[in-house]
Amino acid sequence: MSAPLKLGLFYAALYIATGVYSPYISVWLKSGGLSGGEIGTILALPLLARAATGPLLAIWADRFKLRRTAILIMAAAATGLFGAMLAVGGFWPWLCLWFLASTLFGACAPLTDVIVLRRAARDGFPYAFSRGIGSAAYVIGNVGAGALLGVFGAPVILIWTTFAAALAAATVPMLLPPEPVAGVTAVVDRWGGTGALLRDPVFMLMISSAGLIQAAHAFYYSFSTLVWRAQGLSTTLIGLLWGVGVGVEVAFLWFGEDWRRRMGPERLLILGGVGAVVRWTAFAFSPPVWLLFPLQALHALSFTSTFIASLQLVERLSPPESASAAQSLNAALYSGVLIGGATILSGPLFDRFGPLGYLAMSALAAVGLIGAIRLRAHLMKATTIALASGTADNPAATS
Repeated sequence: MSAPLKLGLFYAALYIATGVYSPYISVWLKSGGLSGGEIGTILALPLLARAATGPLLAIWADRFKLRRTAILIMAAAATGLFGAMLAVGGFWPWLCLWFLASTLFGACAPLTDVIVLRRAARDGFPYAFSRGIGSAAYVIGNVGAGALLGVFGAPVILIWTTFAAALAAATVPMLLPPEPVAGVTAVVDRWGGTGALLRDPVFMLMISSAGLIQAAHAFYYSFSTLVWRAQGLSTTLIGLLWGVGVGVEVAFLWFGEDWRRRMGPERLLILGGVGAVVRWTAFAFSPPVWLLFPLQALHALSFTSTFIASLQLVERLSPPESASAAQSLNAALYSGVLIGGATILSGPLFDRFGPLGYLAMSALAAVGLIGAIRLRAHLMKATTIALASGTADNPAATS
């Protein structure tokens, strides 16, 4: 079996779990009698803490001889924690267990990214191929769990998630290569440029704009399934809707490389903001089923386009010695602080306004879109100045 396929299959083992709990854990928590506000708090806390837990777990993981060792330990621990949620009840036990389980299991993907990105660069295969296999498995989780949910009820969500986490842990030695970890000095040095990045207004404008567009997905991730069920959609149809969203992501990753290069990351970020504003505004007014499918296809813009653009812009706007710190800051903002805050906000919005809560997400995306437009204008101006002064080949000159 080729290395890209083996790595893709491990992504699949991870995302066939997240493809179930991302859309449906709110259904399980709701079945336990929790309110929208309580559900939002449970889901938001690990996200808010990710700015700290992500780097801390990464540093801990780099203490091992092999990168995959930490992934195996975290996936195995998460398996037990997910299973324990089935054995207890109530807000506080679920809050504690979910925080630990989702934090540990969620950290497996970025650590896997490190392995796959390095192998892709060394062996010359596209990262998007392996990552796309994971996204395809996410679709299987969406659709499969949606169908089973309608037959067996809410407990199937935690049962599937527990077994999928166990599968990920069991396949670590078979699918992940024994990639060695650099020395401890390298772990400490990689955070050295954080202060300079935080003081760079252009870099902060970029990650804030992308982060706001991504954070606008919070209501969708946490409450779209509950909204659609209240509107009378079956869980099977809801699974298909989630599957369409991630299906276009897979297509974008596998077949959109040439188009993405022509567009450039600045315009991709703007398109991501436009797609998010249109998508969430339309969702707020409970569109008919036939319209939901093309709106779900906008996931290729609102999420994937924004994600790819942010990775490329972080690489462009940060010096090589600060690359790890820059990507970590980017991830901590868009998948941590901002989306965590938006998720907490989403709970009361769902309780009080139902689907109209999407309008708050549209407003977040609009602010991110304005920032993306300002960023492009700044970069175009900086490029013009650099060309005039003969420094256009220096990346730092345009940042």
